[in-house]
Amino acid sequence: MSASRFSAIAAIAVPMILSNITIPLLGLVDTAVIGHLEHAHYLAGVALGSMVIALVYWLCGFLRMSTTGLSAQAFGANDPQALIRTGVNSAGIAVLLGLALLLLQQPILHLAMALAGGSEPVQYYAAEYFSTRIWGAPAALLNLVVLGWLLGMQNARASMLLLMFSNSLNIGLDLLFVVGFDWKVQGVALATVVADYFGLLLGLYLARRQFLARFQQLPSLAQCWRGVSKLHLAALFSLNRDIFLRSLALQACFAFITFQGSRLGDNIVAANAVLLNFLMFVSFALDGLAYAVEALAGKAKGRNDRALFVDTIKRCLQLALVAGVSFSLIFGLLGEQLVALLTDIPLIRETADNYLAWMVVLPLVSVWCFILDGVFIATSEGRIMRNSMLLASFAGFFPLWWFTQSWGNHALWLAMTGFMALRGLSLGWVYWRALNQQRWFKAA
Repeated sequence: MSASRFSAIAAIAVPMILSNITIPLLGLVDTAVIGHLEHAHYLAGVALGSMVIALVYWLCGFLRMSTTGLSAQAFGANDPQALIRTGVNSAGIAVLLGLALLLLQQPILHLAMALAGGSEPVQYYAAEYFSTRIWGAPAALLNLVVLGWLLGMQNARASMLLLMFSNSLNIGLDLLFVVGFDWKVQGVALATVVADYFGLLLGLYLARRQFLARFQQLPSLAQCWRGVSKLHLAALFSLNRDIFLRSLALQACFAFITFQGSRLGDNIVAANAVLLNFLMFVSFALDGLAYAVEALAGKAKGRNDRALFVDTIKRCLQLALVAGVSFSLIFGLLGEQLVALLTDIPLIRETADNYLAWMVVLPLVSVWCFILDGVFIATSEGRIMRNSMLLASFAGFFPLWWFTQSWGNHALWLAMTGFMALRGLSLGWVYWRALNQQRWFKAA
């Protein structure tokens, strides 16, 4: 790898890995402060409530993904009007979705609790968490747009500052509200809401400063909208629809682990919450490399530079493999100690330890799909991401669980492993075919 190419990848990947780690770190702190309270009901309730919120927000993950891909292409083509237009369109969608979530919060909560099951105390605390956390929806969704826009403009440092500020503030408020004020479950949720709104203020400031540093002045709204056509809007909504369906299938699998775990008992759902935090830690770290692919490969596509495009993806796949091996070794050698950091309830610790072997396998299996997802975000190929996720979910995850459900909780983790493997294989096959067919680049 040339020094310049490595520097370009590292300039985006390293800040995003460092900042992304604060996201699952926040989940670990949430788990730790609640996990050391006197009852497992608190931890299980937060696990269930946060899964419902994560499901809702991650279904809106298309806001960041489509914004990153389209912004990177506009940035590579040196088109400030298209860059602004992408941000304005995505922000408008985020505001509308945020308001809709506030209006529909009770039906969403009732449906989620009916699907989840679980004991009465767990459902009570899950509802308390959700009913507080949902008020941060408009800010949380706008933060996705701002993050995607900054990444599209290749500014990972600003993205890192935004994520680290909001998540560090969240962690500090967690400790204040739960440990200091003894607000328990509601305190954990309120800390996130406050951090989301303060993070949005910082994000808007950083986005404006980054744009002016590159293009000197903001174009007028009339200039931005002059190039808008029905075809452009249709393409944007089509891309967002496909990524939404992809996210829906993904979250169906993660939610199923929590919901089915709740039917296996409070200790199982609490232990799975601990292990899912480990998996999220791996996912967000590897997403740092995926963000580098999105930004750099999207820029290369905007410039019609096939060599840069291919080399970026190759190098990021190599780095992802190193990261996956490292995580597997950490969980294999230190897994029980990491579980003990999150909860001192003996039965939950013992239960989580029984399933730690899956945390050794999953990083090695899942590294490929994270990087390849970045490829299809960079090329705005939402349809391919959608089809791969549907295949992995309905030909992988759910059939594997169905045929092995007599294995109890092991069946859920086997299903997750098969799901990740099928995602990587299907995306890799399509990527290989697209390169051979010269699909994304015009002849020089």
